Amino acid sequence: MRKLGIIGGMTWSSTALYYDHINREIARRLGGLHSGRIAIESFDFDEIAAQEASGDWDGIGESLATAARNLEAGGAEAIVIACNTVHKSCGPLEATLKIPFFHIADATADKLVADRCKRVALLGTRFTMTEPFFRSRLEDRGINLVPIDKEWIDEVDRIIFEELAAGRVVRNSQRKLKTLITELAKQRVDAVVLGCTELVLAVDVRANVLPVYDTTEIHARACVDWMLSKEERARAAA
Repeated sequence: MRKLGIIGGMTWSSTALYYDHINREIARRLGGLHSGRIAIESFDFDEIAAQEASGDWDGIGESLATAARNLEAGGAEAIVIACNTVHKSCGPLEATLKIPFFHIADATADKLVADRCKRVALLGTRFTMTEPFFRSRLEDRGINLVPIDKEWIDEVDRIIFEELAAGRVVRNSQRKLKTLITELAKQRVDAVVLGCTELVLAVDVRANVLPVYDTTEIHARACVDWMLSKEERARAAA
């Protein structure tokens, strides 16, 4: 089994979701007491959040690159970041790594294309919803992103940073997100993408008027595909 390096702590709860998804899927595929070979380099999110608020994306990029090098030195054979927003600063990491880096937006685009979703709504932090670092990787694959009203962008961003990032799931915010998805359904949207690793805490992906794609689960499953690819090929050939 290949060893995966995860850059996490943004937030710790989303990193826990990655660890859970990956190990459950590995156990499902291999059975027995199998679990993943995983190394985690975890940040103090209070520091990262302060850099985001001040616009110090170069500083975040340097921190991500250092974390990736630490994981690579520790034997990781590929790197993922367990957070959508800080992919905005993944350039220095990609430039210095000698091992693969799996971008969360690419895994999401692969899944949307496979499911023939052409018109989707992207929800996440204001950075993810409005800037090209995530959006362009979907649009380059022929996926049309519907516009989100500024009031909703501000509210979703508030829910993420004031509530979900702190581990709080507020019932009223759950209702608001359900209302937003219902409104998007009226715009002939094929699917909603939860482009924030914590949003799944407040949105039931199985109980909505539209298909809901959780980037955390999609990214984690793609990681497992890579981690087990050699082992599963060997089993198939035996």
